Amino acid sequence: MAKKKMGGQANAAASDRELPAYQAFAEGANPGETELVTITDTLKDNYMPYAMSVIVSRAIPEIDGFKPSQRKVLYTMYRMGLMRDQRAKSADIVGQTMAFNPHGDQTIYETMVRMTRGNEALLHPWIDSKGNMGKVYSRDMQYAAYRYTEARLDKSCEALFQGLEKNAVDFVDNYSGTLQEPVLLPAALPTILLNANQGIAVGMASNIPSFNLRELCDATRALIEDPQADILDIMPAPDFSTGASIIYDREQMASIYETGRGSFKLKAKCHITKKPLRIEILEIPYTTTIEAIIEEVNKNVKNGKLKEIVDIRDETDLKGLRITLDLKKNSDPEFVLKKLYALTPLISSFACNCNLLVDNKPGVLGVRDILGEWLSWRRICLARELTFDKQKLEEKLHLLRALEAVLLDIDRAIRIIRRTEKEDEVVPHLMAAFSIDEVQAEYVAEIKLRHLNREYLLRRTQEITALEDQIHDIEAILHDEKRLDQLISTQLKGYAQSYGKDRKTQLIAAEKLESIKLEPQIEDYNLKLFFTQEGYLKKLPLTSLRSAGDLKLKDEDRIIQELETTNKSEILFFSDQGNVYKLFCYEIDDHKPSQWGEFAPNILELDPGEKILFIHATKDFSGFLLLVFGDGRMVKVSVDSYETKNKRKKLVNGIYGGAPLKALFFTTEETGNGDMLAVSSQNRMILLDTDLVPYKKTRSSQGVQALGLKDKNVLTEASLLSAAKAEEYAYYRVRTLPAFGRFIKDDLLQERQMTLDLQD
Repeated sequence: MAKKKMGGQANAAASDRELPAYQAFAEGANPGETELVTITDTLKDNYMPYAMSVIVSRAIPEIDGFKPSQRKVLYTMYRMGLMRDQRAKSADIVGQTMAFNPHGDQTIYETMVRMTRGNEALLHPWIDSKGNMGKVYSRDMQYAAYRYTEARLDKSCEALFQGLEKNAVDFVDNYSGTLQEPVLLPAALPTILLNANQGIAVGMASNIPSFNLRELCDATRALIEDPQADILDIMPAPDFSTGASIIYDREQMASIYETGRGSFKLKAKCHITKKPLRIEILEIPYTTTIEAIIEEVNKNVKNGKLKEIVDIRDETDLKGLRITLDLKKNSDPEFVLKKLYALTPLISSFACNCNLLVDNKPGVLGVRDILGEWLSWRRICLARELTFDKQKLEEKLHLLRALEAVLLDIDRAIRIIRRTEKEDEVVPHLMAAFSIDEVQAEYVAEIKLRHLNREYLLRRTQEITALEDQIHDIEAILHDEKRLDQLISTQLKGYAQSYGKDRKTQLIAAEKLESIKLEPQIEDYNLKLFFTQEGYLKKLPLTSLRSAGDLKLKDEDRIIQELETTNKSEILFFSDQGNVYKLFCYEIDDHKPSQWGEFAPNILELDPGEKILFIHATKDFSGFLLLVFGDGRMVKVSVDSYETKNKRKKLVNGIYGGAPLKALFFTTEETGNGDMLAVSSQNRMILLDTDLVPYKKTRSSQGVQALGLKDKNVLTEASLLSAAKAEEYAYYRVRTLPAFGRFIKDDLLQERQMTLDLQD
């Protein structure tokens, strides 16, 4: 901050080294005084606290496996006594949770819904719900309002709250300072890896997959026994609530376990029935939804890639998820299923980003490191719990020591109490008589008269030895990390046996997965493409073309290109804006001669005003293209410069964009196409050998100036000539480029004009 006195006008300038700043009048400052605040200071003072608040207190899970909002909901339900059999209305739960979470009732309810068994978002749900909670695999299936649903804690939540009443974790004030809430839950399970957890903070995100409870407990126990154990053998991959299958690559998964980052693919489970002929989708990847799959199927049915599908229905009910696809008779369901896997989200990727908070510091950890951090934290919780137990035992032992002292002379104790005149003098007299402290004396004084017998006192004092043994055992555990770990291992084993379930997501070896190749299944046949001046593309098989009559065209339209190719060829569309579009022939329906064909702007989704000028069909991207532009430039480029591995449909700057494309010619060799005739708007003409046009490696290259132009003249047309025809135009031949050419002779000009009129 730097303050500057301001008179009628500024007489000082900010230092050149200062970043851009804004001027704001300081609160309470003199009218003539302002304060300069740099943008870096503003971000540091205002935005950084907000960012850290989102990271630490909202979006990123902590080592106990929960975000603050989730922890507050569960703790509220615990305080409400919902570990027992009865359920409470969700509205009541939400209302009481607002004592800890002031961010709104709907936000709290959404957090609660995700943790319910009914929603199926978690592999191991913490809340047992009643009523419609929506489904994680459906985007449109909404959950009911909280006044209609009920919930209680699942019995497995005992693992979350064990030790909560024994000072296992710290407590802090809620936002209003009226209640206390735990900083973390003393989870006796590595819940950070038990359920999938996703969060988006400021500048960072988290996406942790879920793992099978039984496998997770066994893997953690193995690490306790041997920190170098290969947990992949015990816990080979994540497990998801929606089932499906993981396309398993051990090396890929080992990398994820090591670094905490990486992705793997999930594949839906489908069933084929013969009568009726249909495909039923029964389990889908965790990363997609029913609606996304149906939309992609419908899209591909419309564009002709899934012609075999007659109908698709969402038949999900109380029994579970099911999407049914009816197929045409005589369809190959196996091949259709392969296309579904290739074209829809039935195969989806899960991107792991194991970012979590450890000691309020975010960091990405591998699975082994996460389990290591959890073990370190769990040891602290268990040690605090044991310390609490020890203190309680010591307090009890302390009281029993008083009974032991009184046992030596019960009659004396009775006599002291009976002869004491005032009540508040009983305790001091007992303390003096038996050499005990005030707490012990209070305990002795409160013993009922019926218990002041030798049998009762002997029985109670016999507990002293047992208490001493228990205290000694706890002290031994607290000083021996191996025994502490053994206790953790025993707890994990018990929870695995009580709540463990079989794996839902099965594994498919990546090397055994059949590669999905659609192209070999596409019928290949010879055909002819016709492209018109108005932008219509007609695709006619040669078999239908031989028996056909005249081709139907729109009024005043004419064919400008004819190409003979095959159904598996790829078509390159060259536009007037320098872009090149790509489309496979089999993506276009066959036409009849009586049809106009496909309108290029529609099938290519061209930009407004964009027009296709020329097309070229290729199967192997071999050969070269000779491009002629309106400004007189010419260039040769290789067809393979338009080949892309990811099958992009639009190549921006596919050709030189400085002038309109006037002609396009194909040649199999770099040397050229023979002789070419080029004409300008000034009626000048040149005849050149195309060998003079250079080859360029860059597809957007402008090439060389071939036809010289003056003023606003342009190149109007270009055409290839045979050797015999070229002799007739020898008068116009040029040997070097650029060349302005010669004016066209009158008789030839009239002949060419008549030819153009006939074409029109």
